[in-house]
Amino acid sequence: MTERLEDRLRQQIRRFRSQDNLEEIGTVTFIGDGIARVIGLENVMSGEMVEFANGSIGMVQNLESNDVGIIIFGKYENIHEGDLVRRLGKIMEVPVGPGLLGRVVDPLGRPLDGLGRIDSNRTRPVETPAPGIMDRQSVNEPMQTGIKAVDALVPIGRGQRELIIGDRKTGKTSLAVDAIINQKGKDVICIYVAIGQKESTVKNLVNTLEQYGAMDYTVVVTASASQPAPLLYLAPYSGTAIGEEFMYNGQHVLVVYDDLSKQAAAYREMSLLLKRPPGREAYPGDVFYLHSRLLERSAKLSDALGGGSLTSLPIVETQAGDISAYIPTNVISITDGQIFLESDLFFSGIRPAINAGLSVSRVGGAAQLKPMKQVSGTLRIDLASYRELEAFTQFGSDLDAATQHKLNRGKRTVAVLKQKLHKTLPVEEQVVILYALIHGYMDSVPLEMIEDYQDQLMTFFRDNYDVILHEIVTKKVLPDQQLMDSILAEFGQRFQPLSARPLVAD
Repeated sequence: MTERLEDRLRQQIRRFRSQDNLEEIGTVTFIGDGIARVIGLENVMSGEMVEFANGSIGMVQNLESNDVGIIIFGKYENIHEGDLVRRLGKIMEVPVGPGLLGRVVDPLGRPLDGLGRIDSNRTRPVETPAPGIMDRQSVNEPMQTGIKAVDALVPIGRGQRELIIGDRKTGKTSLAVDAIINQKGKDVICIYVAIGQKESTVKNLVNTLEQYGAMDYTVVVTASASQPAPLLYLAPYSGTAIGEEFMYNGQHVLVVYDDLSKQAAAYREMSLLLKRPPGREAYPGDVFYLHSRLLERSAKLSDALGGGSLTSLPIVETQAGDISAYIPTNVISITDGQIFLESDLFFSGIRPAINAGLSVSRVGGAAQLKPMKQVSGTLRIDLASYRELEAFTQFGSDLDAATQHKLNRGKRTVAVLKQKLHKTLPVEEQVVILYALIHGYMDSVPLEMIEDYQDQLMTFFRDNYDVILHEIVTKKVLPDQQLMDSILAEFGQRFQPLSARPLVAD
């Protein structure tokens, strides 16, 4: 009798366990500062999405012996102890696909631009393993930014990670936005991730992108300064997941993270609230892993996987130009180079304020166009020697002709590398301008007329020698030097300082 009863109970338990519609429900035991502790979710996974009674979404972070620590995305004021929490059975994910282009979304993929629901029926996990070594190929295609100082001195390739670093208000965001604007017509999808920015700042940025027609191929993911720390932590991963969908479909993607310093601060806040040990997980140890597992997902995929790419431009803010601080050195060690923007250069009117000595691109040179490589080869050395001479000659006025010539050329190099905001240049025009500079055609042009010289030179080329500009891009070779010299000599005779009258060849 006892055995039969035991068998029937076992069968009942088996039938009970086999029911697919069962849900695992937990109970909130603590709530505060965007963090919940929940008991009863014994089978929950790290990174899994859960739903609270008020409809807010959370993500499991800490798996502990007695309970789980959950970060909450959104309002938590009306969540109380004793409320039920439901497992959603899937790892944290975000909507992806072409329906997001031209939209402003939060890190959960919810629209913030008032343009209605997003047309997307696909999702991707916000965190996925980075492509393996055999899934990648070497960086071999240029990612043109349209900025002479970048494309010549610190070239970026598709699939590269290039850090933009500098103090507050030195033009870091402007440089990244120019890079996005320059992708118009180049079949590149852009993702701009705003982390901890003011909402008014993000609005102005979106207006700028719309003004230049860049929102057509751009997705803006924003977690503003007023949002809770978990959303700031999640934003870069969501932006990367959105970009990966395009990359794995064979397209090229540019992602800007603005900025990772604020993500690290949000992660620290979140980790301390979860009561992780502050010596390691909260800060500083785990911040390296926070950024490395994000930036390692940037890649140039192998041809077998479609040959798509994801290029990263992470931004990090320094304090008083200290690039040896913890987070800057972390991200420098993860990335393939850095563009260092210096406050002194910025305030002296040199914009973009790129410090050529501390800026480097470790892999972008392999992707740089051959004509650009030919005309920019000596620029870095010229700038470095000019800086030394400039410092040395402050103490004396008697200069020999060779030193004076070097100083004059250096001043013109600095003037040529200056560029107005949102005035990007095609690479072929940059090549022509730099050719004229290094071959001495600007040596006699007064400094205040250098900009006018460049504008008229490009108008002259576009009107009369458009075929040469076309060949620089298509054939990837510099035109015959004798031909270039004759054209530049012809232009030199026709150059009219401070004149907007178009130049036409005979």
